[in-house]
Amino acid sequence: MAADRMRIAIGQFNELTEEKLIFAGQLGVGGVQMNTPLLPGERRWEEADLANLRAWAEEHGLRFEAIENVPIHFYDKAMLGQPGRDEQIEQYQATIRNVGRAGIPILGYHFMPNSVWRTSRTTPGRGGAHVTSFDLALVESTAGGGQRAFVAKRDERVESVFVEEEVGANLVTEDRMWANYEYFMRAVLPVAKEVGIKLALHPDDPPVETLGGVARLFRNVEGFKRAGAIAEASGAGEAWGLDLCLGCCSEMPGGPANVAAMIEHFGPRGKILYVHFRDVQGTVPTFQECFIGEGNYDAARTMLSLKRNGFTGFLLDDHVPHMIDDTPWAHRGRAHAIGYMQGLLDMIAALA
Repeated sequence: MAADRMRIAIGQFNELTEEKLIFAGQLGVGGVQMNTPLLPGERRWEEADLANLRAWAEEHGLRFEAIENVPIHFYDKAMLGQPGRDEQIEQYQATIRNVGRAGIPILGYHFMPNSVWRTSRTTPGRGGAHVTSFDLALVESTAGGGQRAFVAKRDERVESVFVEEEVGANLVTEDRMWANYEYFMRAVLPVAKEVGIKLALHPDDPPVETLGGVARLFRNVEGFKRAGAIAEASGAGEAWGLDLCLGCCSEMPGGPANVAAMIEHFGPRGKILYVHFRDVQGTVPTFQECFIGEGNYDAARTMLSLKRNGFTGFLLDDHVPHMIDDTPWAHRGRAHAIGYMQGLLDMIAALA
């Protein structure tokens, strides 16, 4: 079997459809990823439902690369260290086993009990395209419960997402969140190793110290190094890696320096499992998303750095600007991003 190499997948949808599979073929990508698929189950996913997704993609000649994220309510108590976390962890372990038995090699995860936040979804970008943006000052001036309006992932149960009502009260401290994270990983990583899959950690988005009364752990390079050490200490470090969102790294203070540091540290160690190839303009406390090539980092040099640092996984567009007459899933924006990435891959192949 030929060794894996850098490649592009289509994804970031929660329902697999014939139209999207045909669209993938027309774009010339070779794989599919799904984000929080809408599957039966209130506490876990079952093998048959997962296997059906993989089989459908394979019928179209596409590799089912990964599933990114279970619903937050599957493991919110585990993230927050609340009563009931052990029961949730047991169900998460069952989901991991079912993902492995279904033949899906990667399960992405995050550790944000209150999800991804944006303060606008219609900020004007290039040519009037709509992009998402974040302004921490607006969050801090909004009363606690009203902050739920900033949860960007609308397929979550937003009304039940944890937000501390007293604005600025860091009730779930960083130390407590690290303890919760280590407890969770020591329980789930050995199961991933047992069934031969990998768990891919996504950065916090936005990468700020706290949101809604909950500390955010994965907001800088050092946080990821600590996560790597926890994975190794679990005895199942080979089952851990990164869903490296370059946009989130670019959002961090220092912008492109974080992108370079993450690639150069984790790439040679084989810990970059897949990449969200997107960018932003600005950094926290205020930034907005943008088209590839007009953000904080140099897209061509970054793609070349991934290659030179040993990355052989797949790339996704992730978030894209919403262009004129586009669909809710942003077919036009995604076609632009995927075409841009395909050109960059051709470039680095020619330089090899």
